[in-house]
Amino acid sequence: MAETHKCDVLALGLAIGILLAAYVFLLGITAWLFDWGTVIVEATSSVYIGYSATFIGSIIGAVWAFVDGFIGGVVIAWVYNKFQR
Repeated sequence: MAETHKCDVLALGLAIGILLAAYVFLLGITAWLFDWGTVIVEATSSVYIGYSATFIGSIIGAVWAFVDGFIGGVVIAWVYNKFQR
């Protein structure tokens, strides 16, 4: 009989949430300081309310991204575990 491995739902949610938050924050900062990625920031701001190419806007976007990534990670891990025997 094959051994099954369950995914830690909370750990995957936190990992994806943290990584997505870091990405969105750094993207906002680079758009603010270097005018790079502003089109992506503008498009993302239509989903993440308050996100903009400023320091505060980058923090707001990172919070939204963490919540979004956390929920997505939890759902992915939950579905994965449901397919395990």
